[in-house]
Amino acid sequence: MIYFDNSATTKPYPEVIESFMKISSDYFGNPSSLHGLGVQAEKLLAAARRQVADLLKVKGSEIYFTSGGTEGNNLAIKGAAQSQMKRGKHIITTAIEHPSVEDACQSLTKLGFEITILPVNEYGQIEMTDLKGALRDDTILVSVMHVNNEVGSIQPIAEIGNWLRQYPQVLFHVDNVQGAGKVPLSLREAHVDLCTFSGHKIHGLKGTGFLYVRDGVRIDPLFHGGNQETQIRSGTENVAGIVALSKAFRISMNNQLLYHDKLEKIKNYLYKGLSDMEGVLVNSPSEGAPHILNFSVPLLKSEVLLHALESDGIFVSTTSACSSKKRTVSKTVDAMFHDPARSESVLRISTTYGNELDEAKQVLAAIQKIVANLEKIMRVAK
Repeated sequence: MIYFDNSATTKPYPEVIESFMKISSDYFGNPSSLHGLGVQAEKLLAAARRQVADLLKVKGSEIYFTSGGTEGNNLAIKGAAQSQMKRGKHIITTAIEHPSVEDACQSLTKLGFEITILPVNEYGQIEMTDLKGALRDDTILVSVMHVNNEVGSIQPIAEIGNWLRQYPQVLFHVDNVQGAGKVPLSLREAHVDLCTFSGHKIHGLKGTGFLYVRDGVRIDPLFHGGNQETQIRSGTENVAGIVALSKAFRISMNNQLLYHDKLEKIKNYLYKGLSDMEGVLVNSPSEGAPHILNFSVPLLKSEVLLHALESDGIFVSTTSACSSKKRTVSKTVDAMFHDPARSESVLRISTTYGNELDEAKQVLAAIQKIVANLEKIMRVAK
């Protein structure tokens, strides 16, 4: 089996599963309880928070644990909107955001908010002139993802953040679910106010994640109850999952330092091979993230190619995992190229540090063989 669908989810590190099992068995107390088991759980929670904060070079008080990327994005966007709505109701985002950002923004229109959606160029990036032109006196939030989940394009987060410093009343949110552990980002240097992370994209467990909220930034909670997570996120903390998440984040950040060149080598090999292949169009920019490669085979249904590869023991995806069962059209590729044939025939390869160049060679050979066979069948059918 060759698993090249790591942007959908990653296999948990063995150490992560081991940590989760041990904490669940031995330190199962509620961290809000006053007895010994509760105190032990609270100490583990605090240690995990410090570890995550240290890896990001931020304060522990700026880390809020969540159930994952979707909750984190909703909490950041809706929480910021609710807390700032007396000042303004204008939000800026992009045409290629994850559904949890796109839909969260659209839901706010029912409350009178106005959303400006920035287009992207053929490299999947916004133009700074478009952002500057969209900013208004009543703008309260700019939400731009770091690494696109479909094509791997990287947005100029530091440039955006530094420019927004002129407008301290405008909050800057970044969805860093796909960039974490793969593409470096300094939250301090980029002047990010809110940043979303997900555990299962970095070899942690599903149902875990965290939101960075810069000190001094006020957002309203989505949930009300026990006021855990400093009153921003109520609900009994998933201590075992959080400890496992902090371990996964540490290992992934270390792997980023050790094996980034390896990921680049695999991507470059696939990029060249697919670019040279007849009937194939590569959608990902060459300077994009090292772990995501998106391509199209116009006139061939992406699901047919996906299942043909699966029969060879190769697992890839069509659009993002959150959209693939709803539609086959890639909104990101459509926004980049405005070509229906291209956006309806998309496949995404996404690797991680455990993948090898030999696997890439097998995948490329399989794609070439399958595409040639399917095109031959189509020609006969015509």
